[in-house]
This record gives sequence, structure tokens and C-alpha cells, in this order.
Amino acid sequence: MEEVRSTTAWVATHSSHVTVDFTGIEKVAENMKNSLPKVEWDFEGIHYFDNGPLTVQYLLVLDTLNFCFWPDEEMSYDHLASGLKVTLESDKSAFDADRLQKYTGPQLRKMLNWSRPLPLEDERVRLLHEVGLELERSFEGKASKLVESCDNSAAKLVALMTRHFPGFRDHTVYKGHQIFLYKRAQIFAADLWGAFKGEGYGDFEDISSITIFADYIVPAVLQQLGVLKYRSSLDNTIKKNTEIASGSEEEVELRACSVYAVEKMKELISKKTGKQVLSVELDLWLWAFGIQCPSLQHHRTLSVYY
Repeated sequence: MEEVRSTTAWVATHSSHVTVDFTGIEKVAENMKNSLPKVEWDFEGIHYFDNGPLTVQYLLVLDTLNFCFWPDEEMSYDHLASGLKVTLESDKSAFDADRLQKYTGPQLRKMLNWSRPLPLEDERVRLLHEVGLELERSFEGKASKLVESCDNSAAKLVALMTRHFPGFRDHTVYKGHQIFLYKRAQIFAADLWGAFKGEGYGDFEDISSITIFADYIVPAVLQQLGVLKYRSSLDNTIKKNTEIASGSEEEVELRACSVYAVEKMKELISKKTGKQVLSVELDLWLWAFGIQCPSLQHHRTLSVYY
């Protein structure tokens, strides 16, 4: 994911609203070096898993819909993951490619046992249709065929995802430069690796190529840890729960600087310990830390990418 690393580094060095604090990175790395937390992928017990192709199909559907929960304060990732799990356990054909192309908003709500419209519901339905159509057209309707075609490379899988599914093309233009973030495409590879414990459909020789997944939780955690510093105007915007436009300088900097900061954190921890540290592991820990802090204030952006 060199394009993600290099372009987010460019943002970090040209940022106007967010600063990466290397003293903060040093402190976090020093605290973590002797007790690097290991977080199990399904530590909540909310995901479907049968150790086969149906799990791959489930994970693709999950990561197609894994974005923008904050507009409904009662909605969370857990509702999505567990709702899809229950659906698949009761109907093994629920995520067949032809059926994905036909779901409506009310049907998706029923699937998740949700009584009111979902945040960005029309976009969620559109993306389900898009994924179902492309799976049918290019991969015999099976997400497992998509994964099998990546030759055990997470980077190649991300490239295939962004080539075949427009809804996964998480990139933007910042100060005249193309910036790549690829949150949901990368998290699909990471979910496969975590679910299958690095074997079978999760056997990626280059899992270390994956960066963190730039969302709205991780920047808030990094700020709390003293790794990110916000300009006062941005800090006030977040504290007032004012929406930040998708693609704005502030929003791109929040996400890109998070990727860059964690890459630097990873490098420093690896140097201190002499052991390989994966961005995937750090992301899982940061995200778990964040969801356990109900008072954490995050930025608010309506986006289909995270």
C-alpha cells in the first residue's frame, strides 16, 4: 500500500489544521514496547464464521456496509456485524450475488433488526447492488473467487477491490495532490486475515503492507494520546459536533495524519523491540480503545468510505 503511505505522508508534511506530535509518538511507543496489546479479531463474538467461502461472502457484505454510523447515536458497527450474522445463520443464501442486487432499504433494516431508516441508507443499498452485480459479472457470484485471484497478496486484493468496486475507491484530492486512503478495501483484507488467523482465505504473505484504516474513531484516540494536535478552529468544530465536509482539508488531514502517525509509531515500536509490528494490530487496539471511551469526541463527516 505504498500509494497510501506516500500520499498520507505528503498530507502530514503539508497539513494546515492537524499536526503529528513526534514527542507523543515516542511516549506511546515507549509505553507499549514491553506490553504490545494483542487484540483478537472477533473479541466481541459478533461475527459470522464457518471457516469457508460463506464467511468470505459475509465479510465482503459487512465491509461494503461498514461506514458512517454516527448520525444515529444508537447505531454501531456491532449492530451491523451481528445483524448480518443472524441473517446468514437463518438463510445461507441471503448474500448470494443475485439477491444482493435486489435488496431495498426496508429489507436491509429488517436484516439488521432496525426500526428506522439507516444513516445513508440509499447509499448502502446502492453499494450492495454494485457489489452483487460485479461479483456475478466477474467472480461467478462468489467473494471467495475474488480472494482466490489475489495470489495470497493483501496489496493485490486491495487493488482488485478498488478496480472492480467503485464504492471502495477511497481517494480524494488535497492541495492539488491525489491522496489514497482505501479504508474499506484494506479492512476487507485485514478481516480475512483476522478471521482465518492468517490461513486459508486469510493467508497473505504481505499483510504487513496494510496500513491502519482511517476512520473517525482513530484520530480521536490519537488526539487523546497526544499523538495528534488540532488547530483551535478544528478543535472547536469537533467539540461543537459541527459536521466537517467530506473531502475538505480538515477531513483529509484528520484521516491522513492518523495513517502517517501510526506508521511512525509502528516503526518506532519495531525499532525498540526488535520485533515486527503490524499496522493491523495497532488499528485493532486503537479502535478497541476508542469504543471503550464513551466520552471520546470524534469528527463528524457524512461519507460512504468510513
